[in-house]
Amino acid sequence: MTPRKLELPDVLAPLADTDPDTTSRLHARLAARAEQAGLLDVAYRTLDSPIGSLLLAATPKGVVRVAFANEGHERVLDELAAELSPRILAAPGRLDAAARELDEYFAGARRHFELSLDLALARGFRRSVLEQLLCIEYGRTASYAAVAAAAGSARAVRAVGTACATNPLPLVVPCHRVVRSDGGLGGYRGGADAKRVLLALEAAA
Repeated sequence: MTPRKLELPDVLAPLADTDPDTTSRLHARLAARAEQAGLLDVAYRTLDSPIGSLLLAATPKGVVRVAFANEGHERVLDELAAELSPRILAAPGRLDAAARELDEYFAGARRHFELSLDLALARGFRRSVLEQLLCIEYGRTASYAAVAAAAGSARAVRAVGTACATNPLPLVVPCHRVVRSDGGLGGYRGGADAKRVLLALEAAA
């Protein structure tokens, strides 16, 4: 059975008739206390972007997940509760820096993210692939074959494709910069249109 993630709205349910501003303040206060008490294992928030709503999640170690709307944010939260911890709350404060840097990226004002990352959701060869993706510079692309070779297994082109398709930190770990050797886009967790937008954004800078 999937662990049930902790939700502050459950705690605040008796205050349903209270005005939204008061409820929001209470929510923020409870989230802050959970953080201070070490009870907040995974914090999350959403962010509007040119490629749709993004879900951002972070552990105390760093950003652990970036999810697109087409993945289903509620489903992603359930997966995080099962894979990492059920102590997961909407607590935007932990993700202020991530939201700011992503806004700057989409505005064309940032080419490199300076965020702490938690790669707990990537293991083995897939983690090696993600580490190589971080080496692909803004505005550049690399083939799946080139990434496979850099990750230490030149024949593992298909495995690189799988690692990119399951990248828990798209955008921040730039799997959108990996393309097919014939110039084709290849797949993308956020969809082909999102990949085109990101590559066009970087090419125009």
